Amino acid sequence: MNCASPDSAILNMNRTIVLVGLMGVGKSTVGRRLASRLNLPFADGDNEIEAAAGMTVSEIFSTRGEDEFRAGEARVMKRLLEGPPVVLATGGGAMMNPETRALMKDHSVSVWMRADLDVIAERVARRDTRPLLRNRDPLAVLKDLAEKRYPIYAEADLTVDVGVGSHGVAVEAMLQALRQYAKDNAGQ
Repeated sequence: MNCASPDSAILNMNRTIVLVGLMGVGKSTVGRRLASRLNLPFADGDNEIEAAAGMTVSEIFSTRGEDEFRAGEARVMKRLLEGPPVVLATGGGAMMNPETRALMKDHSVSVWMRADLDVIAERVARRDTRPLLRNRDPLAVLKDLAEKRYPIYAEADLTVDVGVGSHGVAVEAMLQALRQYAKDNAGQ
């Protein structure tokens, strides 16, 4: 790490910042920019899982199944959450694992990146790399996932609405929420 940025000085973060939310909400793209602003390393959970497995997420789903993917995801999340502080973009289902959620509570500040489902559906329809969407209506899948996952995502330390505006706007909204969180939790 180079010299501390003003944001990292303000936040005085010594915890990983975990980004959670549905696929397509921008966790990886916004996470890279947030990490840069905070002068922290960035980790993409899906990329880390692919590196550990030696295959893509799609290949893991098709050859080993979703259960094996989720088991590998939990192992990777544990390693990353117990490691040095990073900005971590998780896969959409990572927070559904109770052990992973407990690790998030113990080792990180979690941020639910929330956006309108229509906006997310438009984004994810552009690529067919997401196994849960193969040959299915993206909006219908997202509505189903939201029904199951939003109550769990709501357990995150912070919720930031990121659907409207540029990635830069999302980063600024996240920084503002993190500054307030740091201020509210100073000395704890």
